[in-house]
Amino acid sequence: MTKYPITDTDRILIAEGLEVLAQNFDDGTYNHTVGCALLCKNGKIYRGVNCDGIHGACAEYITMGMAISNGEHEFDTIVAVHEKHLNAVIPPCGNCRQMLFEYCPDIKVIVNDEQGNLIKVTARDLLPFAWEPVKC
Repeated sequence: MTKYPITDTDRILIAEGLEVLAQNFDDGTYNHTVGCALLCKNGKIYRGVNCDGIHGACAEYITMGMAISNGEHEFDTIVAVHEKHLNAVIPPCGNCRQMLFEYCPDIKVIVNDEQGNLIKVTARDLLPFAWEPVKC
C-alpha cells in the first residue's frame, strides 16, 4: 500500500468539507452530520453533506453524484469530515469504499493512519479483494 503525503491542497479540501458541514449541520434531527470535499483532476472542488434518513446517502455519494451530474469523470482526491473526529477526518464506510473503487479505483482518499497521522491512500488500497463488475 502506497501512503501519499498530505499537501496544502489536501488541507484546503478538509477545510472545504468542514465549511459545507458547518453551513448545513443539523443538530436536531442529525440529517446532515458529515461533510465531504472532492477534488477533480481539473482542479474543481465539489462539496456535499450526507442526507440521512431511513435510506440515507453518505456525503461521499452525494458529492460524487454532484460532480458526475456536472460532467466530471476524472477525480483526484476525496475526504469526509466532522470537526469532532481525529484530525476532523472520517474514513469512508464500506459502501463508500466500494462506490469509490467502482467509479475511480485510483482516487486518493484522505484518512488517518494507525498512528493518527493524516495520509492519503487509493480507494483500491482501502478495499482489498473488492467486488469488480464483470467485463464482457
